[in-house]
Amino acid sequence: MSLDLLLLLAAALFSIGLFGALTQQSVVMLMMGLELMLGGVIVGAAAIWHFLTPDAADGQVLVVLAVTVMAVEMAVGFAVVTALFRTREIDTTDMAAELKR
Repeated sequence: MSLDLLLLLAAALFSIGLFGALTQQSVVMLMMGLELMLGGVIVGAAAIWHFLTPDAADGQVLVVLAVTVMAVEMAVGFAVVTALFRTREIDTTDMAAELKR
């Protein structure tokens, strides 16, 4: 694949994630949109590192680190959402905004 196609894929993933994050009211769907946005950034960064320095392993290590951090972040986020739903039956962002009061 060429760099142009990979960057187009990254932009498409980021755009779909941004649309999902801005239009959804469900906390789970919002988190899925954020996950797609992070995935798009990782694909774009990995593509650039692959085409600029194909022999260096720095980009690969950073991509693996970013994916690991992304997985941990989503696990913690889903744990918080599950705890909020179990205690107060909050499942939308509008209901979660009331927690500030």
